[in-house]
Amino acid sequence: MAGGLLVQAFVYLCAAVLAVPIAKRLGLGAVLGYLLAGVIIGPFGLRLAGDAAAALHFAEFGVVMMLFLVGLELQPSRLWAMRGPVLGAGGLQVGLTTLVIAGIGFALGAEWRMALAAGLILAMSSTAIALQILAERGLLRTAGGETTFAVLLFQDVSVIPILSLLPLLATVPAAAGTAHHDASWIETLPAWGQALAVLGAVALVIGGGRLLTRPAFRLIAETRLREIFTASALLLVIGIALLMEAVGLSPALGAFLAGVVLADSEFRHELEGDIEPFKGLLLGLFFLSVGAGIDFAQVAAAPFAVAGLVLLLVLAKAAVLAGMGLVAGRPRPEVLLVTLLLAQGGEFAFVLLAFAVQNGVLPEAEAGLLVAVVALSMPVTPLLMLAYGRLADRLAVRDLPPEPDAIEPQGSVVIAGFGRFGQIVGRLLLAHGHPVTVLDHDMDTIEQLRRFGFRVFYGDATRLDLLQAAGAAEAAVIVAATDARETTNAIVETALRHFPRAQVLARAVDRGHAYELMEAGAHLVVRETFAAALETGVEALRRLGMPAYEAERAGRLFRRHDRRAMERLAPIRDDATRYGLAVREASQRLLEVLERDRDRGRAVMDDGWDTTALREEAQARRTERDAAASG
Repeated sequence: MAGGLLVQAFVYLCAAVLAVPIAKRLGLGAVLGYLLAGVIIGPFGLRLAGDAAAALHFAEFGVVMMLFLVGLELQPSRLWAMRGPVLGAGGLQVGLTTLVIAGIGFALGAEWRMALAAGLILAMSSTAIALQILAERGLLRTAGGETTFAVLLFQDVSVIPILSLLPLLATVPAAAGTAHHDASWIETLPAWGQALAVLGAVALVIGGGRLLTRPAFRLIAETRLREIFTASALLLVIGIALLMEAVGLSPALGAFLAGVVLADSEFRHELEGDIEPFKGLLLGLFFLSVGAGIDFAQVAAAPFAVAGLVLLLVLAKAAVLAGMGLVAGRPRPEVLLVTLLLAQGGEFAFVLLAFAVQNGVLPEAEAGLLVAVVALSMPVTPLLMLAYGRLADRLAVRDLPPEPDAIEPQGSVVIAGFGRFGQIVGRLLLAHGHPVTVLDHDMDTIEQLRRFGFRVFYGDATRLDLLQAAGAAEAAVIVAATDARETTNAIVETALRHFPRAQVLARAVDRGHAYELMEAGAHLVVRETFAAALETGVEALRRLGMPAYEAERAGRLFRRHDRRAMERLAPIRDDATRYGLAVREASQRLLEVLERDRDRGRAVMDDGWDTTALREEAQARRTERDAAASG
């Protein structure tokens, strides 16, 4: 059994690794690549997929994880602000699409209850496909992306009343032995008891997320064991999914609510980084399983009927969506995007169709035909999105400016490490109006700073995924302010390699560490004790009787000379002989400069500024502006 499981895992992974890069290279997108790979390994291809239905059931957990991550991106205030689109656009789409499809079914000769049930089931769209394409193309935060998400969210919520309504539309005897094989304890309760159980589950997710999960994650974070934190994140999502299933709710909806509750917590970025890889793998398995599960035998038995039904489904849903958008006066590019993304059948249709058969709402033959129609409609969306790209070019709307990131504005500065050094940097930036996002792994520091209003998040700043989640790709400056040499080196290396737009400023623990960071390419290296020691030295000169401007001038000359000396010494630091000679020469040169400056006795202002330093600063600023203009 274990061997069979490993073989199936090997087959699915091989299909993904081979087919998806080819599909991406051909411009088809990852989703279509997964679906085609599933068809190839399925029972009507190479017959390597094994039990595709079981794999599909397991892979639906990827959709749950995806909704949890989407929830983490939406703070409760933002979700409340979206209530209009969710209820308005979502409610209209489900209602109108149900009526249109039911009307088509009735016109084709179906009994009205069967037609209405089919309309309710086929009104669903694929959350997995739509959100994956939006994320892949960077469109999730556009107006069209938010409208699409609002409709999908309403659809997820509407699954609950649809499950309650379908048994009332029964037209045939329930499938033998299947009508109640999934019955749970909640079905034995009266209606008011079921309502209380549902409300209690939702309250537990929301209240527990605020009152229980945060203290629990704080305790886990203090262990400094990353694998335990990852296990806890998975435990949270799986536990919520099981709770929602137990009371008859959508697991994806419960995971979404939990994500929203944790969206403003200090663990948000760490949770994103831990869940993301599992979500990606399971979503890929989901698409592979859909492709492998398409019943081409049934399609071959009535190819024109199936093709016609797929076309009718896509056209009917597209007509409803386009009509809604145009009547509402939305921009044509936005209407086009929403229409193409939501015109297919959804993964919840598989669940609802099975439920309809179990409860005598649809005969097995008709339900099997609709399963094939829904599965074949899913690859249509990635293909339609290729057409969207070409239409966007023609309409000059491909590069629509993204709307302001109202979901989660990122800081213009990311500070990794918020100890004494990082706090001084952050306070100065905040005092001058620059938003700052902070990553730190010390829970005591995080709790204290969040009480004072700092945006501090728990996480290991050496991880690329956490830096990306914290907004490093959009940051103007990244400050590596940790007190550990290896950690700082890793942060600088990652930032320079993956975020070339940002200026990387680094804290060095000593002169040798400063050389390492300079060699790595950090734009500015600051030794943690240098400034404090220099300020102390300047103050000592003043207390020994030197005029303030002379003491300040001596400090500036020393700083400038030390910086130049480090630049000269860095390339030869590993040659002990040459390095020793160069250090002695630099020290002698510094004494000569200070002596010459003292003897010159030039009149300078009492604030200690000297013309050489001002000229150098002005030249540096001109160089930076020229570089920015040329870039």
